[in-house]
Formats: sequence, structure tokens, C-alpha cells
Amino acid sequence: MTPGSVLVVDDDAAIRTVVAAALKREGHRVATAASVAELRRALTTGVPDVLVTDVVLPDGNGLDVVSGLMAEHPALPVIVFSAQNTLATAVRATEVGAFDYLPKPFDLDALTHAVQSAMARGRRRPADQPDDAQDGGPSLIGRSPAMQEVYRVIARVVSNDLTVLISGESGTGKELVAKAIHDLGPRRRAPFVALNMAAIPRELIEAELFGHERGAFTGAQARVAGKFEQAAGGTLFLDEIGDMPMDAQTRLLRVLQSGEFTTVGGARTIRADVRIVAATNKDLAQLVQAGQFREDLFYRLNVVPISLPALRERRQDISLLARHFLDRAVEDGLPRKQLDKDAVALLETLDWPGNVRELENLMRRIAALSRDEWIDAAALRRVLGDGGVLPIVRDAGIEAAIRARLERIALEEPRALDDGTLYDRIIGEVERPLIEMMLARHQQNQLRAARALGINRNTLRKRLDTLGISARGDDPIS
Repeated sequence: MTPGSVLVVDDDAAIRTVVAAALKREGHRVATAASVAELRRALTTGVPDVLVTDVVLPDGNGLDVVSGLMAEHPALPVIVFSAQNTLATAVRATEVGAFDYLPKPFDLDALTHAVQSAMARGRRRPADQPDDAQDGGPSLIGRSPAMQEVYRVIARVVSNDLTVLISGESGTGKELVAKAIHDLGPRRRAPFVALNMAAIPRELIEAELFGHERGAFTGAQARVAGKFEQAAGGTLFLDEIGDMPMDAQTRLLRVLQSGEFTTVGGARTIRADVRIVAATNKDLAQLVQAGQFREDLFYRLNVVPISLPALRERRQDISLLARHFLDRAVEDGLPRKQLDKDAVALLETLDWPGNVRELENLMRRIAALSRDEWIDAAALRRVLGDGGVLPIVRDAGIEAAIRARLERIALEEPRALDDGTLYDRIIGEVERPLIEMMLARHQQNQLRAARALGINRNTLRKRLDTLGISARGDDPIS
């Protein structure tokens, strides 16, 4: 361990005292400040080896101060901590050049380790950020400790092109994380292209990825660009990568190794200028052991792993998420609803096998079906029904929701009422939560879900493909 000087800035005297005591036990010399003004006065007497600062200070924003300090003292490592535990805060801390970001409340051992790392390795120079980088960030919601680690990893990878592998159960928001990495990075002006491996027939995956030439196979009437070409300069999101056939895995591996590909039936080499973000709800390491996934491809994809927590592992976020989805329902023309504390407490006790997607669907049902603006625990139980499933709903409730949706479309997209897409659009919006809920009720078993819906299993599979719904696991034949 190499002791050094540390300046701790926080307007909370108790935090300053505790942090200073912990750092002094490690042999560091510690000075403290309670405001931006005191920080600047301290810097006039000497620059510390490490600066540790809160974001919210009584006379300014700590991140704004850090941004200025980077220009004045480019070799100064800065560790930022904050009770504003959002993705935007974590990303902004990285953008302004912070060495590390710790959400409050933080572990003192984690802080002392970060300080020691800063002294040992020096400040890492961040990649240049575009002038118009936005602080708001995408709609990732949550301030739980489990989500803070996700935010920290996202903040570290947005400025580079490292391949990211996102793992997590269905419905945890893997595509949202991929979109956040794209939208906050230097490729955000180029396309973000998503491809769900589980929704494409295996014989068409290579053509979807790399495109095909005219006459390459039966039905190929013209040249079609694949997802690699469509995403040129941007990000290619490969969802459900664990469902990729072995032969397609081999071709993808070659592209990742060489950075080049050819279309199906073509001979011209095309440069692959994309960032790869993959996602899976399966354990790829287990698939590798079982011989169902290439080990070399796994290591190519798993450069930066991000593990998304299940909703039951971040119950502190349920209230925030529920309010967010109820607000979204209002934007879609549904009545405004609010949850009282007893309803929120009930939500926090549920297991959420469908994760955030299941919570979103429930909030939309509440917005459409509940008569009162304020929803209490009793009203919530009525919507949940026996076993947590939707009870039989009178047609008047569904009719009101559809009429409200049509009125919203008429205001925002009047041409959609006449362009021939309306029927499939409305049916899809009604059908999606119905199918997803039946799959969740029957543990993703398609055969049992189809029986419950009263349709053929092949029909269900076609609807899953059409709607882009991912269902986990394999069905028994009987």
C-alpha cells in the first residue's frame, strides 16, 4: 500500500468524519471540505493525490467542478459518490473524467480500495465525448444497489467499442441496456439494429446477418443487405444469442475475428463496421460445457459481461418502475392512475416471473380496467385475480381502452387510420400481453399456454414470431 494525500468533499459532517477516519487508518493524509468554495480554497494550498467528492454540494454541482478541475489538473484522479443513483449520474461522472463512481450508501472498503487504485494506477484518460452528449440518458429505471453496478459498467463501456454480453431473465430489460450503450456512445448517430435469434428460422439466420445476393437460394429475387450492413457505423444487437445454431456461430466467429464478411452467394468482402452487443437468458457457460455453444465464440462475446438482476432482486425499484409505467400509459391515452402505499407494498411481495415486462403489463391493465384514480391493495388484488392472473374482464372495459387508444392515434398519427396497418396494430397490442401472461402463468411452456388460449401450438409459435415474443425453454411433445 502506498499512502498519499486525499481531499474529501461532502456537506454532511458525519460522512466526512467517517470517510476521513477510514482513509487515515490506511495511512493516508486526509483533508476535508464542505462546499465548492472550501474545495477551491484547499486546492490553492496544494493538489491532493486523490479527490473524493459528492455530486450535490450546497453551492454547486460536484460534477461541474470536476469537469473544470480536469482542465486545470489533468493528472488528478477524482472519485465521485452520490445519492442521485441514476444511470445519468454514473455516465456523467465518467464523461467528466472521474476515476470511479460510487453510489450512496457505499461500502467503506470499496472506497478505500478505489482510493488505493487511483493512487497506484493514476488517472485513466477518458475517450473524447461529443459536445452534445445528453445527461438524461435512456429510460433505465432503478436506484437499487443491483442496478448501480449495471450503471457503473455501462458508464465504463459507452466510450469504447468493446463487445458486451448482457445476461438476465426474460423481461429484465436487456435490449434497453443495449440501447443505452448505443445512445450514450460515439456511434449513436448511426443505426441501432436488433436481431432476435430465437425468432428466425435457422436456415435464414446467415442471410439475415450477412445479407444475400440475387439467386443465392430459392426465393432470393434481389440482393438484400443483412443486419451487419444495415448497422454500419452503429450497433448490432444480437438478442437470444444462445439460440444461434452452431453453423451460424462459426460464421459469426469468423466475422468477429477478421472484421470482414461476405453475403450469402456473394464473393465481395465487406468490412464489418459495427459494435456487437449480445444478450441471452440462458447460461452460455453451461451451453459451452454441453457442446451447444462454441467456447471460442463465447469468449469473443463475453469481453464485458453485464448481468441484469431479476425484478425480485431489486424490489426497491418496483415503486419507481410502477409509477413510470403508469405515466407511460397516460401518454398512450389511458386514464391516469396512482398506487397508494399498501398497493406498492403488495407489489413488492410478488415474485415477478416475467420481471419488468410483467410489471409493465400489469400497470397497463390497471390503467385500462380500474375505475378509481387511486389504486389500493384490494383493487390491485382484484386485477391480479386468483393466482396472480387477470380475471375475466367485461367487454366495456376493453372497449373503453381501445377507443382511448384509437383517439390517441387519431391525434398523433392520423395517417395511421387510413394506411391499412390499423387492424394488425391494434390486434397486436391486445394480443401481446395476453400471450405473454399465459406464457408466464405456464412457466413458458408453449403447449400448455396454447391449450389455455384455445389455439393450436403451431399457431402460437407463429404469433410469437410475428410479435417478436421470446419464450424460454423447450416444449414437451405431450
